[in-house]
Amino acid sequence: MTETAQPTIPQPYPFSDPHRLDIDPRYARLRQEQPLTRIRMPFGEPAWLATRHADVRTVLGDPRFSRAASVGRDEPRNSPRQTDTGILQMDPPEHTRLRRLVAKAFTARRVEELRPRTRAVAEELVEAMVAAGPPADLVAHLATPLPIRVICDLLGVPVTDQDRFHTWSEAIVSTTSLPPEVAESYVEQLLGYMAGLIAQRRAAPTDDLIGAMVRARDEHADRLSEEEVVRLAAGLLAAGHETTVTQIPNMVYVLLTEPDGWERLRADQALVPTAVEELMRFIPLGATAAFPRYALEDVELGGELVRAGEPVVVSIHSANRDERVFADPDRLDLGREVNPHVGFGHGVHHCVGAQLARMELQVVLETLLRRTPGLRLAVPESELTWKSGLLVRGLTAMPVSW
Repeated sequence: MTETAQPTIPQPYPFSDPHRLDIDPRYARLRQEQPLTRIRMPFGEPAWLATRHADVRTVLGDPRFSRAASVGRDEPRNSPRQTDTGILQMDPPEHTRLRRLVAKAFTARRVEELRPRTRAVAEELVEAMVAAGPPADLVAHLATPLPIRVICDLLGVPVTDQDRFHTWSEAIVSTTSLPPEVAESYVEQLLGYMAGLIAQRRAAPTDDLIGAMVRARDEHADRLSEEEVVRLAAGLLAAGHETTVTQIPNMVYVLLTEPDGWERLRADQALVPTAVEELMRFIPLGATAAFPRYALEDVELGGELVRAGEPVVVSIHSANRDERVFADPDRLDLGREVNPHVGFGHGVHHCVGAQLARMELQVVLETLLRRTPGLRLAVPESELTWKSGLLVRGLTAMPVSW
């Protein structure tokens, strides 16, 4: 441990603008030479950056590191605005109290009950895409509507409102894609929309997740505030589709452009569940590190001393390429059997919808492999356009043929 090794000038971070799904080579060097390094993000105070798998898991899972401690601090971030991230800004026991409210809806058993309905939706969407004929935009025809319809069914949100809440949800993942005042307006509109749905459930109770949350609020008003229910429901609606909308075309893109991709999966479709885990490891979904944790006490980490009160951000995609954990980490191995990736996070903030996302991604790949086995890009790879100014990386459109 080197207590005096902190550079006087932290490195600017991110190291480079995201390019497609490339990973900056500096992460590999840092894992070898300086796994915990001082950085300065575009906004907020300086921070430590963790790049190794073990250190990332420690920051995400060790109670000595706190998300709640970011409240009231000028936390390191890529956006000029600081926003209330609700449950993502809580520690146990407050976090546990809210998470318990929705966790039952996302258990493996409940998700498996949703699989037949998700298959039917995927079949319907791919059927319409095939009927329209190539070239077709996979983002518009499949990747966007499927996760929206699934989360709407689960929560009890009218799918006819998708254009509105899909637009508002961009504020949740925006860093610079929206002006701060627009992002703030979108968040307020999303919260107002959800408050309206909650009022409807009070007048006419339902068996969906929003209905269950309203009942829990009304039965335990001393433990659950109205604002908490509204923010939690809005967060589930936004997070429940935004990342999967992005990850579906990312996965298909990788499968179509990596040497060991679509052909191998087409030849052995039993690999789909394993392939989804490997793609979650391999794809750097996050455009940058985010959501810092603050040390509550002095902690030795990555050969350095993180002092109480200092923030640490973690690089998920660096952790997922750590050669100490993954053999040949820069190679896509769809049959990788040992795969402790952190693509869904780790610790108390591990993605509550991870099982739902896994199921949706599996269903999409299975449906495409069965219905469009000859799937291929309909334009040169260089002509594909990518999103920018967001917390996540993804394609704006994906023209395909089959």
